[in-house]
Amino acid sequence: MFQIDDTIISSAIVEKNFACDLESCCGSCCRYGDSGAPLHPEEAITLENLLPLLRPWLRPEGLKAIEECGTSVQDIEGEMVTPLIGNEECAYTVIENGIYRCAIEQAFTAGVIGFRKPLSCHLFPVRIKNFTDFRAVNYEEWPICRPALVAGENEKTELYRFLKEPLIRAFGHEWYDKLVSAALEHNKESRQWNR
Repeated sequence: MFQIDDTIISSAIVEKNFACDLESCCGSCCRYGDSGAPLHPEEAITLENLLPLLRPWLRPEGLKAIEECGTSVQDIEGEMVTPLIGNEECAYTVIENGIYRCAIEQAFTAGVIGFRKPLSCHLFPVRIKNFTDFRAVNYEEWPICRPALVAGENEKTELYRFLKEPLIRAFGHEWYDKLVSAALEHNKESRQWNR
């Protein structure tokens, strides 16, 4: 682990190679989990405000879940998350050729809305946990992401580089530049130890 400003970062974020492989995993991160995607309070409000624009992008099952539960719900830990369809996939998913995709992101890509998707989804498989004096930035290894580990290894794409855009979205350019410097130093030291 190492520290940048008020964040404590897991070494795995700079050591792991990772590149999403939707053809292999079929977007399983949108389908499986203990609850919906974690939301910041502002994101919950954003989803509520965007619902009229998102309606045409949603599956009937997703729209039904949102109408019954709301655009966001509280999970068992009291955190705001996206609602689920039948306790499985996120209500904001669409299925294209057997692959689960985000309707929010599709509306964003089409220029209909200015919100790409919840930060937790954009950062996955990295999670941020807020504590009193610092924020922890951790990599969560899930079996559903095994194809991404293989693709990342084949392409030699480090996790922190694959997640450049969402990490900048979360922490800013200056923080990300510090992360790159720390990663280069950390990996250089690791190579020297492994000689």
